[in-house]
Amino acid sequence: MDISLQQVGYLYGKDTPFEKRALHGVEASIPTGSYTAIIGHTGSGKSTLLMHLNGLLKPSEGIVDIGDIAIHAKTKGKELKEIRRHVGIVFQFPEHQLFEETVLKDIMFGPLNFGVSEEVAEKRAYELIKLLGLPEDVATKSPFDLSGGQMRRVAIAGVLAFKPSILILDEPTAGLDPRGRKEIMELFHYLHKKENLTTILVTHSMDDAARYADHVIVMHDGTSVMTGSPKEIFGNEEELLANRLGLPKTVQFQRDFEKLIGRPLPDTALTEEQLAKMIAQAAREGDHSC
Repeated sequence: MDISLQQVGYLYGKDTPFEKRALHGVEASIPTGSYTAIIGHTGSGKSTLLMHLNGLLKPSEGIVDIGDIAIHAKTKGKELKEIRRHVGIVFQFPEHQLFEETVLKDIMFGPLNFGVSEEVAEKRAYELIKLLGLPEDVATKSPFDLSGGQMRRVAIAGVLAFKPSILILDEPTAGLDPRGRKEIMELFHYLHKKENLTTILVTHSMDDAARYADHVIVMHDGTSVMTGSPKEIFGNEEELLANRLGLPKTVQFQRDFEKLIGRPLPDTALTEEQLAKMIAQAAREGDHSC
């Protein structure tokens, strides 16, 4: 399902003394099957934009097209429910979304709510427990008796259980240590490929956007200001700085290395592995500055 945003604007507290504009004139496209990162400084409108992508918010102006369904200021609840069959959101600290007395019931809740039979919902739950690397015996345990990492995986399983074709990740590694962050991001990348998902990552991490995304949308002061591939976006340091964003660590290291050797490398490296190969190639070419 392609997603298209056309001149989307949003006002919190519209027509009240507390009215505040959060979005204006947002134009963006998210292709089916893409892994899109939405990046921007704090207060740029990322989270407000996210909530338009499954109808938690309706635009004050403009249209959000998700597949063949248009969300606008007058869209009815029945159409929004249809959207939510296809769009799953993993919020920050998703373990706070847990509420059932057992892990199995928590994972089954979404499918049952959308009319899936109990037998099918239970089968999906056990499949996801295995897929997410959880021991099978967690099914009968209370989710609140699990470790923090296991709770997060159970919450993710609950989102995946109703088989969304679009998966939205809102700062999904918040509160994790570096090892836990990498494990979760690798898990989402694996799920993106295995389940043929359209994945949308809302993040402040330039490193995660560079490593995992194939499409990037930059938000600044409530509107979209840059779109393109990670190489296009992170190759434009000047415009990133103008929008109060920095470079991924790998790209910054590359720029420092290029200054040291006095010439640019042939491409922008988005991962440590890519940069290591380019530096090794420069060394083989006999650059004495290396």
